[in-house]
Amino acid sequence: MGKERDKDRGEKRMLMGVVVNCATELKLLLTALLILCSVATLLQFLPSRFTISATDLRVCISRITTATAAGVAVPTTLLNSSATPPTESSTPTQEKPEQKEEQERVLDNGVVKRMFHPFGAAAYNFILMSAYRGGIDTFAIMGLSSKPLHLYSKPTYQCEWLTQTSSPNSSATPINSSVAYKILPDWGYGRVYTVVIVNCTFSQPINLDNSGGKLFLHASTSGGGDTKFNVTDRFEVLSEHPGAVNFGMFKAKPKYDYLYCGSSLYGNLSPQRVREWIAFHVRLFGERSHFVIHDAGGVHEEVMEVLRPWMELGYVTLQDIREQERFDGYYHNQFMVVNDCLHRYKFMAKWIFFFDVDEYIYVPPKNTIKSVLDSLRDYSQFTIEQMPMSSKLCLSADYGRYYRRWGFEKLVYKDVKRGIRRDRKYAIQPRNVFATGVHMSQNLVGKTTHKTEGRIKYFHYHGTIAQRREPCRNLLNVSEINFEKIPYKLDTTMRDIAWTIKKFELKMIGNRLQQTRQ
Repeated sequence: MGKERDKDRGEKRMLMGVVVNCATELKLLLTALLILCSVATLLQFLPSRFTISATDLRVCISRITTATAAGVAVPTTLLNSSATPPTESSTPTQEKPEQKEEQERVLDNGVVKRMFHPFGAAAYNFILMSAYRGGIDTFAIMGLSSKPLHLYSKPTYQCEWLTQTSSPNSSATPINSSVAYKILPDWGYGRVYTVVIVNCTFSQPINLDNSGGKLFLHASTSGGGDTKFNVTDRFEVLSEHPGAVNFGMFKAKPKYDYLYCGSSLYGNLSPQRVREWIAFHVRLFGERSHFVIHDAGGVHEEVMEVLRPWMELGYVTLQDIREQERFDGYYHNQFMVVNDCLHRYKFMAKWIFFFDVDEYIYVPPKNTIKSVLDSLRDYSQFTIEQMPMSSKLCLSADYGRYYRRWGFEKLVYKDVKRGIRRDRKYAIQPRNVFATGVHMSQNLVGKTTHKTEGRIKYFHYHGTIAQRREPCRNLLNVSEINFEKIPYKLDTTMRDIAWTIKKFELKMIGNRLQQTRQ
């Protein structure tokens, strides 16, 4: 028993000795446990979106590394961290140092100096759509720019050509354009953005050896918007690969005699009206013609079914331009669209026509489109007289047979109100034109004539293309009538040739569109 008591006393003395000798370490351990428990308790009250990710840690480490390189003292415990250095893709972009903003203050003469601090931007300096060659030494660039910038300031442009070098280590000498001038073809119709055509002419032929190169545009605000700054944006607008330029096209015979450049199509368009329009004009313009349709949201699946047969035959090119809806310009940026079409096909067509898909070009009997245009070959541009047709008035004889009649076959009453200036549409010889509009061009070389009555005109069925219903609203059996304070006369010109258009469509594409709906 005595030995057991002595053994117990020895163990107690040993435990006390350990506690006394390790008192400092035990205090640190207990303190660490206390802090850990406190942190765990606080974390329960933090919001759920508060997290610390590996990316945050890498950002902190990269800032520490940057500070060290700059000569800032950093604790060695952090520098010796075993954290993995950030990769090139994960390294955050360094922000430019912010300029110190001046604050409101009272000057020595007692005047309170107020300050203004801009944020963001109202509109882009330039939005590029396309750029094309206009010859061996000239280019045309199509785009949008801030309308207030051009309305209240004088932004400037400069073009730069950079020749492609054969060696990656050698540098090319840029060639600056001797002339760079802008054209604003939308007559002030722009909204947030206005259409800008930049013409760049160099003092020497560009890329004549076909070795390749790039065209850059320098767009300068010239103090517009903020007169304290002159911001210049330099960006690539055209790239030519070695051997890509066909210099012979500038003098070669055009591929097409007649090319149609359509304005932006938008809305819930009637497939049947589109069907009638395309069949009518393919027959009118003939085999050496082509139609460029621009889809700004109006070519839905049913309209696509109507266009597809003509696309397969090579008569129609459909371009999806819906992306331009991001930028607020006049009527779906149609001025930019038609200018792109002009310069894209400038050397591919002898004549380019500009009109809409609810308008029908008409040449009187005993004439052809070729004979008419041959008589106008001395003009760079001619305009076409409008025949406005009612979109509601039809003949009572068609009652019960609407589904058999085409739109221009049923709508036979012409607006004959006098003393009104009506819109005209037009055609141009594109090689003589620098920029164009919707109703005519004001930027061309050569003569323009408006005296085309009796030779060519167009029937306008306003609004019918956007109606997905039967257009006839009033059935008449008279030759003249005043309807809604407008005088109308019966005109069966288009009705009389409807059967030839239907026969032509059947010959070209068969009966695949016979079930087309309004």
